[in-house]
Amino acid sequence: MAASRTLMRLGYLGPAGTFSEEAARTALDDSGDAELVGIATVRDTILAVHDGSVDRAIVPIENSVEGPINVTLDTLADDHDVAVVGELVLAVSQHLIAGSALPLRSIERVLSHPQAISQCARFLRERLPDAVIEPVSSTAEAARIVVGRPEPWAAIGTLRAADLYDATVLERDVEDEPGNATRFVWLARRAAAQIPADGTPAKTSLAFWGSGDDSPGWLVRCLSEFAFRGVNLTKIESRPLRMRLGHYRFFVDCEGSAHDPSVAEAVEGLRKHCEQVRILGSYAAAASPD
Repeated sequence: MAASRTLMRLGYLGPAGTFSEEAARTALDDSGDAELVGIATVRDTILAVHDGSVDRAIVPIENSVEGPINVTLDTLADDHDVAVVGELVLAVSQHLIAGSALPLRSIERVLSHPQAISQCARFLRERLPDAVIEPVSSTAEAARIVVGRPEPWAAIGTLRAADLYDATVLERDVEDEPGNATRFVWLARRAAAQIPADGTPAKTSLAFWGSGDDSPGWLVRCLSEFAFRGVNLTKIESRPLRMRLGHYRFFVDCEGSAHDPSVAEAVEGLRKHCEQVRILGSYAAAASPD
């Protein structure tokens, strides 16, 4: 009798019906065999990779309208056994859903993930000015809650969530900006990370910080390590260092893998200016959504 094969466990921000689940399901298209594991928060999803309760995970890291996902950046910069091993850009459309057909003027409360609420701020302001806006842990959780409530509540979420929880779609495509997209990153333990093959378009993500960050020109000197070597930065963000006011962690994505001589030299140059330089991952760059 053949031994049973253990399925790879893929973590995502749950429950089922989130954009994170939609992103995770692309792995099923690629590999076929995997078990999707819904997890309550983004931070817990990342830590599930660190502690080995999932083999891989996918988490959002930035949105084209609302910018960085701060909890993702902060958790990845901490000293966990987690590496970025891939990325995925997913086109995002938000929809107003409820447990049954409702006139918009009767809606008393709208629930969704904070990012989704922000992406639909103008719609909520203009079309539902009297509704209470309540953030919850995910768009799918919002759908699950409103379907179970007798009050005239609505959620902002996905069409899949509406289908899974037997909800009614009241309005489609309520996001404020066309072309809304979210970038996700795939995570694995560091031992499982692989540098992209030569010739593969790649990115490297880093975090850095240091005690000299309040001196004139410190950040310019740090970024010059990339510029002088012709390494293009595709993203730069800052987050509070959480030690004292006025000090920050900086996050950059650059073109090229960590094995590229110009990238490797830039990283070594960066270490001269910083207390900490962490390579968060080096991975194949994703294609933009259609």
